[in-house]
Amino acid sequence: MGSYAYKYCMCFTRKFRSPDAQPPPDVRAAHLSFASDAHALRRFVAGGQGESPADVDRILAMLSGGHSHGIARLVTRSPAASTPTLEDFFAFLFSPDLNPPIAHQVHQDMSAPFSHYFVFTGHNSYLTGNQLNSDSSDVPIVKALQRGVRVIELDMWPNPSKDNVDILHGGTLTAPVEMIKCLKSIKEYAFCASNYPLVITLEDHLTSDLQAKVATMLTETFGDLLFVPNPDPMKEFPSPASLMKRIIISTKPPQEYKEFLKAENNRSGSGNIAELPDQGSLRRIDSNADESDGKDELDEQDEEDSDEDDPKFQQDTACEYRKLITIQAGKPKGHLRDALKVDPDKVRRLSLSETQLAKATISHGAEVIRFTQKNILRVYPKGTRVNSSNYDPMNAWTHGAQMVAFNMQGHDKALRLMQGFFRANGGCGYVKKPDFLLRTGPNGEVFDPKASLPVKKTLKVKVYMGDGWRMDFSKTHFDAFSPPDFYTRVGIAGVKADSVMKKTRVIEDQWVPMWDEEFTFLLTVPELALLRVEVQEYDMSEKHDFGGQTVLPVWELKQGIRAVPLHDRKGVRYKSVRLLMRFDFV
Repeated sequence: MGSYAYKYCMCFTRKFRSPDAQPPPDVRAAHLSFASDAHALRRFVAGGQGESPADVDRILAMLSGGHSHGIARLVTRSPAASTPTLEDFFAFLFSPDLNPPIAHQVHQDMSAPFSHYFVFTGHNSYLTGNQLNSDSSDVPIVKALQRGVRVIELDMWPNPSKDNVDILHGGTLTAPVEMIKCLKSIKEYAFCASNYPLVITLEDHLTSDLQAKVATMLTETFGDLLFVPNPDPMKEFPSPASLMKRIIISTKPPQEYKEFLKAENNRSGSGNIAELPDQGSLRRIDSNADESDGKDELDEQDEEDSDEDDPKFQQDTACEYRKLITIQAGKPKGHLRDALKVDPDKVRRLSLSETQLAKATISHGAEVIRFTQKNILRVYPKGTRVNSSNYDPMNAWTHGAQMVAFNMQGHDKALRLMQGFFRANGGCGYVKKPDFLLRTGPNGEVFDPKASLPVKKTLKVKVYMGDGWRMDFSKTHFDAFSPPDFYTRVGIAGVKADSVMKKTRVIEDQWVPMWDEEFTFLLTVPELALLRVEVQEYDMSEKHDFGGQTVLPVWELKQGIRAVPLHDRKGVRYKSVRLLMRFDFV
């Protein structure tokens, strides 16, 4: 038991006793049930904790004293011991490394087409801060790759001398960074957190000579890591498993617009060449399309739309740059229904802003889902998010959008949901879509996110206790005059019917709060539900202090008593702060 002294009124001292973490009643009861019966311990690990047979043997070996794995008490135990002491058992249960809430291994089928997966996606990955005047750098790209992001966006512009390529947010005051520097950093860190394919989306504002230079940079920098697709039209995207440790390029095919129109003019003998753009001046080619100009409506007609579907155009514009594009992208043109049409002979990527998506899902929700069953939909923040904030990703996910692009420097609630979502499947950056988003009924019917659905699962969450703040924070971090008054908020982020937040009572003046409270959540779409956990320190006169948070995919939760590590606002895991919780599905 520790004690903490706090000064108040300048010359007085108050002392508080803080007991060490003690096993809650449920842990004591579980230990008592197998205290003298090794078979009962096996039943607890297999049944109560829901562990697989292989993990049961590993855990039993650990608890019998064969492996310490960082628990000091287990180091001194005899390997012949049949059951652990209560202290050892509690230490095991309260260790996030030994008893985590979700699995750390890739366990989903990774052999399906790329379009069957949600992919951890960044937006303007090179920006260090806001969207208007922050610096461009390779540093945020590296940080994103270290976090497991699998889609990096680079916005390519000619440098001031027009002889090289810079990365920056065009039309703003953002400072540039050389493209080659970004590519070298990408190569070094591409697979530091995941071996599954890395996608680079290129927003292209280059002339044809600089596009050729980019093709050279890509091939020389990445070498064999760069995936070069078959030149034939792609009827189905390859699988993540088939592209392990490969880098793939996604952008609009290049448009040597003047050369194409000049060739057409020569063939037809008509047209006014003088009205064509100046040599080397191509129209803006923007994989985000409407992002830079702020438009969120689909154009009824766009005179600058790509002619990439014209076979004559493709013949006249074959180049090394085009050959490197695996996922061909395009802006929405014409009517929304046309933009969402599925071509049985060709797959593609479509980009919509969050506002465009919101409108599309209201009027054409079923078409959006059908499109994403085969093609890729990328959603990006609307242009007014100049502070690099993010949007609620749930509407995009419930309609099957694979690439929900986020500002990774915008540390808000939405980004915490994104980080939690991609803790699934071992944190590899790819999460298999639920089957209901991939199914089509006999009459073409698909999942309807707006439909009233029955409860599919009931999740019971018990919050026992927390510890670790006394190790990771100073004694006056939360309150200058007394130990903290912690409470925990627990809830679900998901479809509207499932979303709710609840909270425990406040435990006053304790570094090791004991709540022992249970909450019940009724889930209609558990496959897309996220468990939100946040600890706050109650302050009656000011804003409550942040004490840690985590977001966990509900479909990945391991049943039973689990140690849940908490993270700071940016998603960085604290060294010691954790909660002891219990998860049960009914």
